[in-house]
Amino acid sequence: MKPRNTICLWYDKDALEAARFYAATFPDSQVTAVHKAPSDYPGGKKGEVLTVDFTVLGIPCIGLNGGPTFQHNEAFSFQVATDDQEETDRYWNAIVGNGGKESQCGWCRDRWGISWQITPRVLTDAMAAGGDEAKRAFEAMMPMQKIDVAKIEAARRG
Repeated sequence: MKPRNTICLWYDKDALEAARFYAATFPDSQVTAVHKAPSDYPGGKKGEVLTVDFTVLGIPCIGLNGGPTFQHNEAFSFQVATDDQEETDRYWNAIVGNGGKESQCGWCRDRWGISWQITPRVLTDAMAAGGDEAKRAFEAMMPMQKIDVAKIEAARRG
């Protein structure tokens, strides 16, 4: 049964490549269907991959090969909760190491322009704690690109 709500991500022409990368990188992620265009369209030709159904960490998505008209930006991102530095490093390095770009405060972009927040739970727990603990963790995070779990833990302790 098709989910009622699905995230549609617009790609120039690499939806299948992106979906395969996500499936290989994140657990509970897979490519579930590939649909080819029944006729020519503004972004492509008959028989080319038009849409790809896939999941990212259990979230249903459709990749649409719509051509270069629209570009991704940080107004949309996947936020991935990680349990430790090893998991944080694994996802960050996979995205950045595959043609992506580092940004600030745990954000990076994949080679297709999709933004990712690789966020250790220790950081979200500190922010939820509020008060001085949250302030210290927030101030420790601000100059970081990839989040350093040990530095966030130290900031939480004061």
